[in-house]
Amino acid sequence: MSSSPITRRDLDRLAVPAIISGIAEPIIALSDTAFAGRIGAADLAAVGIGSSFFLLVLWVLAQTRSAVLAVVARYYGEGRLVDVSDLVPIALWMNVGLGLLFYGVTVPLAEGIFMLYDPAPEVLSKAVGYYRIRAIGHPLALGVFAMTGAFRGIQNMRWSMWISLTGAAVNLLLNPVLIFGWGPAPAMGINGSALASVIAQGTMFLISVRVLTTRTPFQLLPDRWHHRELAGLLRNSGNLFARTIALNACYFFGNRFATGYGVAHIGAHSIAMQIWLFSAFFIDGYAAAGSIVAGRLNGERDWAQLHRVSWQVVRVTVVIGAVLAGLYTAGYGIIGGWFTDDPEVLRLFREVFWLVILTQPINAVAFAWDGIFKGIGAGAALRNALLAATFGIFIPAAYAADHLGWELHAIWTAFLLWMVARGTWLTVAFERLLPAERRHLSERRLHS
Repeated sequence: MSSSPITRRDLDRLAVPAIISGIAEPIIALSDTAFAGRIGAADLAAVGIGSSFFLLVLWVLAQTRSAVLAVVARYYGEGRLVDVSDLVPIALWMNVGLGLLFYGVTVPLAEGIFMLYDPAPEVLSKAVGYYRIRAIGHPLALGVFAMTGAFRGIQNMRWSMWISLTGAAVNLLLNPVLIFGWGPAPAMGINGSALASVIAQGTMFLISVRVLTTRTPFQLLPDRWHHRELAGLLRNSGNLFARTIALNACYFFGNRFATGYGVAHIGAHSIAMQIWLFSAFFIDGYAAAGSIVAGRLNGERDWAQLHRVSWQVVRVTVVIGAVLAGLYTAGYGIIGGWFTDDPEVLRLFREVFWLVILTQPINAVAFAWDGIFKGIGAGAALRNALLAATFGIFIPAAYAADHLGWELHAIWTAFLLWMVARGTWLTVAFERLLPAERRHLSERRLHS
């Protein structure tokens, strides 16, 4: 049982560095998108496709971070952290191995993969070149995710924050140098943007290793390559893999439809999606705080606080989503210009940006529950929610609206309905997960 109630201040103390850490990766993507937009519409489209596929692979494989967090946080709550000292390095090198495997598989097949998006020949060539460099970052990024999952499990978000900020700073500094050239450095175009991202991820990996080996009870190499929690970790990771595959199916279909509408359409959709993802990671920062605390309370078996804190996280994330929606509304006429000066791309973006804004507080509900369920290791519930929302709502809605000729409006209407379905499903699932009689029993113990 928890020794004292968890307050809003406790959540905020975790959430602020979590938000800063969470937005580092989308800032890298936004930076790539903004610089690519200054080169031309084809380059913008190529970066949109290439970075989307990179993130698709990364997010599918990175779910071990949430699984590691859930196990480490539970053992932290139980006061038995030493018992998982071998599990963290096992997860680290398992992730690095997965990254190397998918680099070896996807790079030779890159042209065939990107042909599925049906891009123009110029866009296809640029996207393949961009991805072949960016994909070097798969093992590096996955290794960082495993280590930061362990940091989060021991209730420390500051290390992840500084690691992420360093990576974002390196990327932002190198982007203009490698894209446009400076001094003896040749101009590499969007390939320079991909290289800047890889260098940033390598920097983050080295810093993470340093923190792991000097500031935590975990080692770089395990004493033994087996752990009793490994099967459960892999099972939870598998559920989260399936969830993320369903999630990325939506991103794929969105890009596939947008690419089919034309170069300007995929350019506008890429801008809208990068803003949507930035918001998702921003909101997810508070959800990450909930995930950390939920994992600990799960270890302490404090069901009453788990229920109360979870709903508090939902309420705060909705407020954050509403604030983002307000800021985007205030900047409606200028935000697109930060990424491109192409008049057709800007026109198309502004036609659908209102849908991106509308999703923000709705997204918050689903993202908050995502964090809570990851923290308590309930990957099966997240898997079921995403499979149902994707194949029952998003894909049918996208095809139906596309048939009606809605074009980009079809994609973003499907995203809106998808997020409503996800949030509703997880809200119901959470209440079923913690039945009322169990909460009431825990509440009586809390006040006794």
